[in-house]
Amino acid sequence: MQTPQQQNLFDEPAVRAARILIDGASDLVFDYAIPPGMEGILPGCRVEIPLRHHTATGTVLEITEPQDTWAGSLKPIRRLIAPEPLISAPLMDMARWASQYYAAPIEQFIRCIVPEPVRQEKHSEKTHKVVRLLSKPSQEEETRLNKRAPRQASILHLLTESPDRTLTLKELGGTAALTPCRALEKQGYLTITEEEEHRDPSAGEDYLPTSALKLNEEQEQALKAVVADIEHADKKPILLQGVTGSGKTEVYLQAVEHTVRQGKSALILVPEISLTPQTLQRFKSRFSSLPGSVAILHSSLSDGERFDEWHSIREGTARIAIGPRSAVFAPLKNLGLIIVDEEHDGSYKQESAPRYQGRDLAVLRAKLEGATVVLGSATPSLETLHNARTGKYATLRLDRRADGQTLPLIRILDMRTEAKDKKYAGVLSERLRMAIDKRLARGEQTILLLNRRGFARSLQCPDCGHNVTCAHCALPLTYHITEDRLICHLCGYRAIVPRECPECRSSNILLQGFGTQKVEAILNRAFPQARLQRIDADISRRKNAVRDILGQFRARKLDILLGTQMIAKGLDFPGVTLVGVLNADLGLCIPDLRASERTFQLLTQVAGRAGRGDLDGEVIIQTFTPHAAAIQFARRHDTDGFADQELDLRRQFEHPPYVHLAVLTLRSTKEELAEYSMHTLYRRLVKNLPPDILVSEPAPAPIPKAYGQYRFQSTIKSHSARRIATCVSQEIAAMNAGDDIIITLDIDAYSFM
Repeated sequence: MQTPQQQNLFDEPAVRAARILIDGASDLVFDYAIPPGMEGILPGCRVEIPLRHHTATGTVLEITEPQDTWAGSLKPIRRLIAPEPLISAPLMDMARWASQYYAAPIEQFIRCIVPEPVRQEKHSEKTHKVVRLLSKPSQEEETRLNKRAPRQASILHLLTESPDRTLTLKELGGTAALTPCRALEKQGYLTITEEEEHRDPSAGEDYLPTSALKLNEEQEQALKAVVADIEHADKKPILLQGVTGSGKTEVYLQAVEHTVRQGKSALILVPEISLTPQTLQRFKSRFSSLPGSVAILHSSLSDGERFDEWHSIREGTARIAIGPRSAVFAPLKNLGLIIVDEEHDGSYKQESAPRYQGRDLAVLRAKLEGATVVLGSATPSLETLHNARTGKYATLRLDRRADGQTLPLIRILDMRTEAKDKKYAGVLSERLRMAIDKRLARGEQTILLLNRRGFARSLQCPDCGHNVTCAHCALPLTYHITEDRLICHLCGYRAIVPRECPECRSSNILLQGFGTQKVEAILNRAFPQARLQRIDADISRRKNAVRDILGQFRARKLDILLGTQMIAKGLDFPGVTLVGVLNADLGLCIPDLRASERTFQLLTQVAGRAGRGDLDGEVIIQTFTPHAAAIQFARRHDTDGFADQELDLRRQFEHPPYVHLAVLTLRSTKEELAEYSMHTLYRRLVKNLPPDILVSEPAPAPIPKAYGQYRFQSTIKSHSARRIATCVSQEIAAMNAGDDIIITLDIDAYSFM
């Protein structure tokens, strides 16, 4: 028989614990006991916990099963910050799935879902003082105030003139107006209150309301199919394949309108931050009258703006969220529709930890939340096309332009036969120069694409052949004329331009190649009357610079827009009738299985910027390899033909999308150690991995040194990405590499450099 003490002991509930990610730079995860009264705590909740000798905050990752060994050994959670989880159940499920699939700690995905400004709570709601008029003074009182307190009289006059009899303290003159306002409050004329101020990233922008456009037959059919999927329980991802200018955006807008009217929310992903202002303008203009505002999420927001936008999305104030790949984690509730615009774009792949593919996570999130996902592109990725052709995705097509215009005529110019004109340094062909002249004379606009920034790609000595390279990377330094510095485009290292060769001391050292800065200088000489602007990564560092330049171009205040791939997609300028591509071969000359696919997509996309208005468009592509498949298929706007040929090659060589491909990279500051460790790991993998996972022999990475570290790689193939992640991660952990070694595993890799 049990004693009363034994009976009480066995009746006590077992101690439950919560695994908590501690806020901070490092991924600290600790277990804490759940005290009485907090039994309802859930994954995703924010808590306050004891940490060493101070208090910290964290996010609950999971509730662990009761274990007797925990009794008395775990510190209890101090406080539940809010009863409702900050992370919804579908987002927690997505984080767990992504953690396993991409072989990354779940903590890294939690930090993506809850951005740092939200975790820190330093940027909590900003308030401001609002002054409201309660009663208007009589004429006699107004005369008295004018004589005795003119500042008070002025404030009353401003409030009287205000349409809603309300102004902020800032509008009344700032803190200097506080004392007279308090005096007027005592007299009963007005009241001063504290109100929350939303830090709006697009504050000050005017959005003129727009209405839905009339759809053509193809658009109408596409919209009906998307709406049917939104309302249907059994959903399938949708590929919306439409030629450039076919009106995909209008289909998006009307599909989002249907979603919002159904009381649901919508997420719109764009590949580049530079495209966000244009997309935001279209959606803000269209949905200004609908309930629920439009919010944006991207890395260029201030901490305060990101805090407010994130909470407006989570609280349902904003029912439409727009942003690049990181916006796939936006805390939208009752999600009904996800749109991935330009789904083929490589920018959706995160190249730093956690290395996720935003497009694929969008498809996963739609499945977890029962939402419709639309993947839109004129040049779909081969992975998406393969999924569509095998029946995993539904396909909708828009094969003609919405305005009835024909696709632009594309001319291929073989630069091998072009006369070597020193005046334009082989940059600008005579044919392209004359075409630009013609557009300037007619008041039409031109876009020029060169996917290389800077002035000259390298500094080389013709006497000994020495290239000036980065001190930390195995890359030539690029000369930037605006800074008069040599800059590494990988790590950002800067160096003064030497006046003689560092190796042989020859003074004949020369700049080789050209970038957007050099082309800008040549264009200014060739067309001094033209209004020209350049857009590249150097320009985009200035806040709102890209938005302002694109606004000027749209308003016809610029004649020529020169830029890198940032200007090749998603932009709609009816005044553009000419597109020129300088050195179209750049993307073909890199060791990457997707080089041809990327080149085809880039050329087709930038060509699509021409002829989107009432006038026909023309495209001139300057190339040294005119017979390359990517260039020839782009000339004919033949996406299906290119896909057929490229997919056949991928099938023969067992490349994605027929297998999953991961890149295993090992790096160290010591070259011999990096090489030895890579070969050691390779031998472990070959010995222990199952036969369905194939590992290539180790080799130096295409860029063998970066950020001061030597890099060696192996590629890993399998029909199951999860098997790669699980099996290879186990071998990496078992190897127990030292602190001098860093190993990364990139599942479904997009970069091999």
